[in-house]
Amino acid sequence: MSDIVLKEVSKSFGAVSVLDKVSMHISSGEFIVFLGPSGCGKSTLLRMIAGLEQVSGGEIHLGGQRVDQLPPNERGVAMVFQNYALYPHMTVRDNMSFGLQNVGTPKEEIKRRVEDAARMLEISQLLDRKPAQLSGGQRQRVAIGRAIVRDPKAFLLDEPLSNLDAGLRVRTRLELAQLHHRIKATMIFVTHDQTEAMTLATRIVVMNNKRVEQIGTPMEVYTRPATRFVAGFVGSPAMNFLPIASVSDSNGKASVGLPGQTIETAVPMAGLPKDKLTFGIRPEAVRIAAEGQGLKGEADVVERLGERTLVYTRLADGSTIIAEDKGISAVQPGDTVYLAIDGNAAMVFDEAGKAYHAAA
Repeated sequence: MSDIVLKEVSKSFGAVSVLDKVSMHISSGEFIVFLGPSGCGKSTLLRMIAGLEQVSGGEIHLGGQRVDQLPPNERGVAMVFQNYALYPHMTVRDNMSFGLQNVGTPKEEIKRRVEDAARMLEISQLLDRKPAQLSGGQRQRVAIGRAIVRDPKAFLLDEPLSNLDAGLRVRTRLELAQLHHRIKATMIFVTHDQTEAMTLATRIVVMNNKRVEQIGTPMEVYTRPATRFVAGFVGSPAMNFLPIASVSDSNGKASVGLPGQTIETAVPMAGLPKDKLTFGIRPEAVRIAAEGQGLKGEADVVERLGERTLVYTRLADGSTIIAEDKGISAVQPGDTVYLAIDGNAAMVFDEAGKAYHAAA
């Protein structure tokens, strides 16, 4: 078993706290993604699991054993870094086998592991090349292969795709997903890219300001964000937020007053604060409607994406809401538009940022 358990893990550099009592349970075989903005502590947390940073407080357990007091080489994890960290004077074969040689693994076993990993990653033809002769994507595969041959309890990947160009990132992302499916290993992947998180993760750990905001499956995080931060950070484009002028009870559900329109939502009134509330709605739940039907505004920017068109609409009070239209849209900047809002897809946030959703 390769379960990873964090119990109130904290980290400080002198008087500066960077992680505050982070707890979670990662099950064996999961693909977990730490997602958050720069400076939120996600890479530091990964390095603490790897043993590259000391724990200031709390405990880390791996496979039922406490490991936060063990050196990195005794934890049974393998790290894949953002910058590949390959030895330039060594061949691919030597880079992949170097760690095994250092611990005295028999030569035949090293040869078998390296060739198996190379075959899995489709780099068998590159084994006798040196890193300077490889593309960025090939170097990243070698770095992953070097981790695979160690047969670790868990793989730790620190933004491994960030140095690749856009097209190669997509291909390598798919290869990582396929690799996880084949080897069924526990993987923790750090990124600030929500697309990587949504497409790779079994569960996403959304981090912000030294703490965990939410842990959930990609669609749980997207459709039922726990906080306003999660709602705004996950999703492209980001969720629309509008101030709520008033809220009333409509058959037990919240009816909210927005600039220019009242929206019936599916959010229960029970437990909902009465003031300082914010309305949240995903752009795909706001559609361009027929003239005179819905919330009136002016198209400010029209973003044509092929399969859909995003219309950034300025409302009468100066606030902006992003709406979605069909791919071949007639809307032009400056046009008066009307927006149909799906109240059933809406959510409400209180002053502290807590989210209120429709009943599950």
